Amino acid sequence: MQKFEKLSDRLFYLPPYQKTDRPILAAVVGEKQTLIIDAGNSSDHAKLFNEQLAAHQVYGDILILTHWHWDHVFGLSEMNMPSIANSLTYDNIKKLQKYSWDDGALEQRVESGIEIPFCADAIKLELGKNREISIPDPTILFDHQLKLNLGGITCHIEHLGGDHSPDSNIVYIPEEKALFLGDCLYSNMYAEKWHYTYEQMNRLLNKIESFEANIYFLSHHPAPLTKQQFSSFANLLRTSAELTKKHQGELNAITSEMSSQFGRELNEDDLEIITYFINGFFQ
Repeated sequence: MQKFEKLSDRLFYLPPYQKTDRPILAAVVGEKQTLIIDAGNSSDHAKLFNEQLAAHQVYGDILILTHWHWDHVFGLSEMNMPSIANSLTYDNIKKLQKYSWDDGALEQRVESGIEIPFCADAIKLELGKNREISIPDPTILFDHQLKLNLGGITCHIEHLGGDHSPDSNIVYIPEEKALFLGDCLYSNMYAEKWHYTYEQMNRLLNKIESFEANIYFLSHHPAPLTKQQFSSFANLLRTSAELTKKHQGELNAITSEMSSQFGRELNEDDLEIITYFINGFFQ
């Protein structure tokens, strides 16, 4: 299902699994402690990751949640270690703790707009019929930034927010020149129309590009991006945002100018991103 990857003696990750919306899980290994990035979308997901880490004689000591969405927190109990979250993530986890996850409750929340069909379907597929979800309170709370010294390697955690989820955090490991972005560059899914906004994207990209990184992890991308690959992705996002603003959300004008700038026909992924910005422009 998922092939465990070792990038260095200090950096391990388990790739995402699209079918049940499993995000990347990662471990940053220091001389004294190991930081786990995200808890997974189920006990099975967390257990798989822990077992594959153990095969490399690596064991987690503390965990950081990139944000509150179910696919990043449902494995927290199985991880069984102290966890770090910003205050917004904590507040949203307190809401999740009150929910029932059976079919009827899920469908009711979808109808009321609290949950989205995509997530409800993935929850059913990942967890099957047994959905006794226990999400413990995060242990350590912060508001803006936090720096961890794991022994010979450091992790800079920063709350950036964004369209996808206002509580989104990133994790930067300068010794590895690695940047974990969580879901912060994905669209707002908890809306009538999935969308990006010019203001949030411009702010996020300016901040992300200020880090000296050679490898970028986005939680639901199949593999980490090189610096060149991320630059290309960022250019697509930035250009889509700028042209949407310039052409006041007019699809044909946006696609025509973007195709001319890129010197190629736009593909399905390009058009999806443009559509998200148009949705955000008219929200």
